[in-house]
Amino acid sequence: MMKKVVLWFLVLISFVALLLRFGDSVAEMFLGIKQSSGISVLSEPVEATVSLNEKEVGKTPFEDKSLSAGEYVVKISKDKVSWQGRVKLTSGTMTVINRDLAEDPTSSAGETLTLIRGKGLTVISNPAGASVEIDGKQYGSTPLTADVEAGQHTILLSQTNYLNRSIRADLPDNFNLTVAVNLALSEADLSSSNAPVITITPEVVVRQTPTGFLRVRDKASLNGKEIAQVKPGDTLTLLEEQGAWEKVRLSNGTEGFVSSSYVDKKNP
Repeated sequence: MMKKVVLWFLVLISFVALLLRFGDSVAEMFLGIKQSSGISVLSEPVEATVSLNEKEVGKTPFEDKSLSAGEYVVKISKDKVSWQGRVKLTSGTMTVINRDLAEDPTSSAGETLTLIRGKGLTVISNPAGASVEIDGKQYGSTPLTADVEAGQHTILLSQTNYLNRSIRADLPDNFNLTVAVNLALSEADLSSSNAPVITITPEVVVRQTPTGFLRVRDKASLNGKEIAQVKPGDTLTLLEEQGAWEKVRLSNGTEGFVSSSYVDKKNP
């Protein structure tokens, strides 16, 4: 019992600084110089092999700021332990992956931090329903989006029977920071869990509609004001499910609600 209490209070702190704007948007606009994307991969233990799209690229801690924007399959492995997931790199930003490797997936923990144009913090977790505290203030349970100012923030996630996890990160102006976190079971509960592993931020794809487009509204109601339109085949970030409506984020950072009848969850 004492051991379980000690583990429950264990907080693994990841000091993560997201590096932005290493490409020059002015140069991109007027000189045709395309902005690069970057990735930073951290692990415990260190010196783990990092592979991008099945190609070995280095050892942790690993960093590359010259990648093209797009989706990548990332694998981190050392000896008999490994983790694999998909990440989407955004032009002009650095995506950070931090993983604690373990043979048993329920003992593995970590987070992926990504930036897109917008504002605030979006926090998702496995398991869902984890309590979120930002800078010492309670904000609710995952998944959630919090309207916080730019600057350095400390995000603490806690869930019964799981080890707490704390992440410190910088939120730049005019960006939304999405933090996808895997929590590790406390040692006392490892034998009774079949928890899956988060591999990517949840997304939905717009289905065909009678009008050829799908309205994005400012609230989960047909009476909501139309704030944008998306087309069949567009991919949207899923923030929250609210019955017949889905709260989503568009590629330009706009957040709103779409009918769940016209979107399908994207397979990882």
